Amino acid sequence: MAKRRRKERSCCASLYCGKALAKTLTEPAIFARETSCDCRAPHEKLTIAQARRGTPVDRPVRVYADGIFDLFHSGHARALMQAKNLFPNTYLIVGVCSDELTHKYKGFTVMTELERYEALRHCRYVDEVLRDAPWTLTPEFLETHKIDFVAHDDIPYSSAGSEDVYKHIKEAGMFVPTQRTEGISTSDIITRIVRDYDVYARRNLQRGYTAKELNVSYINEKKYRLQNQVDRMKEKVRTVEEKSKHFVYRVEEKSHDLIQKWEEKSREFIGNFLELFGPDGTWKQVFQERSGRMLSYALSPRESPCSSPPHELSPVRSPSPPSPIARWHAARPSPPASPKGATASISSMSEGDEDEK
Repeated sequence: MAKRRRKERSCCASLYCGKALAKTLTEPAIFARETSCDCRAPHEKLTIAQARRGTPVDRPVRVYADGIFDLFHSGHARALMQAKNLFPNTYLIVGVCSDELTHKYKGFTVMTELERYEALRHCRYVDEVLRDAPWTLTPEFLETHKIDFVAHDDIPYSSAGSEDVYKHIKEAGMFVPTQRTEGISTSDIITRIVRDYDVYARRNLQRGYTAKELNVSYINEKKYRLQNQVDRMKEKVRTVEEKSKHFVYRVEEKSHDLIQKWEEKSREFIGNFLELFGPDGTWKQVFQERSGRMLSYALSPRESPCSSPPHELSPVRSPSPPSPIARWHAARPSPPASPKGATASISSMSEGDEDEK
């Protein structure tokens, strides 16, 4: 009998291990059947101390966490992460309440029950999803699904005419508390949507939803569409302003570069000019050297060389016949230069005449 029990426990352990390997990050969690435990061995009740020590070794500790999980968010995921990590070897079963129970005891949901089931299946901490979970956990339900512990935040959850629906679980020593994540909840998300209703309505109208689908009146539809057009115009104006600012910035940058280069070239030009024509410039030195050379030439000119070759006489050319004007000038008597000369010429002429006589 003892051998048979050990064999059944080993089979149960291998079954759990196979399920755990199949429900890793590669595949979504399975949906629970009528009974989610195929082990036929008697389910021994565990204490929290035993579970934290890792016993029993032949099976994981079965932890149950339930909720609505509407608009599944990080607060839900962190609570399930804590439930999964309560013990060294944990098999986490998550119960999701149906739309009928939720609408009856809590209120209307954003997501349908099928959407909420699928959201839980793809959380990596979940090993099994239990659909249409009960609102209150009965001993028969706990026994059917071989549940060792129930995980939930320890704030009293008043519902269905009870101050705390987990009161009997706590009294039985099967309750393990988890911590809530502050700043995030389904109610907070819905509050944000309601607060910014106009923004989301305008966004969905712009994306192609009809006013009927959004339950928006005709007047509000026209108002939202007008506001969308105004926003588009503002965006265009803002874009033009940004481009203009960028263009002006580039022009200013280029102007600054040009002015800087002009200043550098101006300094270079002025420096070169002063270097040439300044008080101690190169041009003054050149002028002084030339002036000194000219003065030295004027005071002491160079002598011609003594061994200069003699001037050669040009060959005698036959005289050309005089022109008529030249002959007239030659025959014309030249006037006397002075009266004395004239008297001298007259006396010489008279003497000549007397000699001829």
